[in-house]
Amino acid sequence: MGVTILLSYPVPENKTGPQTVDLLIKRIGALGAVQSGQFLVDCETFSSGPTMGGPPRTVHVLHNSEQPAAVFALLESPGPPPKTVPLVADGLFDLLMLKMSSIYASKKQTRMEARGTRFEIADFLVKIGTVTMSSNFKGVLVEVEYRPCFIAGNCWELMREFMQSFLGSVVQNTPPPYFQVHNRLNDVYQPLDTIQQYLDHFASYRKVAGL
Repeated sequence: MGVTILLSYPVPENKTGPQTVDLLIKRIGALGAVQSGQFLVDCETFSSGPTMGGPPRTVHVLHNSEQPAAVFALLESPGPPPKTVPLVADGLFDLLMLKMSSIYASKKQTRMEARGTRFEIADFLVKIGTVTMSSNFKGVLVEVEYRPCFIAGNCWELMREFMQSFLGSVVQNTPPPYFQVHNRLNDVYQPLDTIQQYLDHFASYRKVAGL
């Protein structure tokens, strides 16, 4: 696994979500990309009840089809200062959350999914998909992975040039906020970095929905 950058692509006023995805697929196809299956990233959020005592705690449980044997859990610690504690487990963690239903309740109405099509082009893996919350369309996400590199700061300029070739001005000249805020530009990239980027985007969509 190399460095991955996740971007939200705005849906033009005169187009629907599926039409926007089709447009991006045509653009990446024109560059010579080859379809290589489907992808899915989902996120279910759990909130602690009064039996826990203290301020409520939130746990986000995510799955990524690129790591089918792993379950990613991110616990929001109220602090101060507030922070997110990550955990990587196996599939049994899902059963554990079910057994803890008296402590952590699932917010079913905020369950989110990003699903779509994978493409390979040279050393890049590109995923273009739609985001839904409770089956309602929320946006379009594009994931771009440059597989030969493991340090974002070493390949940002190359990735920026590639992404701008089919995403245009959506791609800024500076690295995405995630890498700067979390000081991840010069660290070895990890699968949790991808999960955290998805969680950040999911949180933005929920905020727009007022949840």
